[in-house]
Amino acid sequence: MGSMFSKLKEVKDLAGQAKKLQDQLKNESIVIDKAGIKITMNGNQVVEKVEISEDLLGKKEKIENGIKDAINDGIKKVQKIMTEKMKGMDEFKSLLK
Repeated sequence: MGSMFSKLKEVKDLAGQAKKLQDQLKNESIVIDKAGIKITMNGNQVVEKVEISEDLLGKKEKIENGIKDAINDGIKKVQKIMTEKMKGMDEFKSLLK
């Protein structure tokens, strides 16, 4: 029975660390500037701002592709930051091996 409670405590600790990580990532800001489109997103992969260069106005396909590419680059950067932060948390170290 003790083993079950031990596992429950581990799960609770892991959930607490995940919440802590999420709160830390919320304060990260990532800016991606690609092909005249600037995307700002936080560490939780939420797009906070999109800026489009005046030069692109009237070029629908280029804007659409630029937004897609910038968001995808931002997500990759956030995932890299998240992995680095998780490496410093004991509860996550075993998951990243």
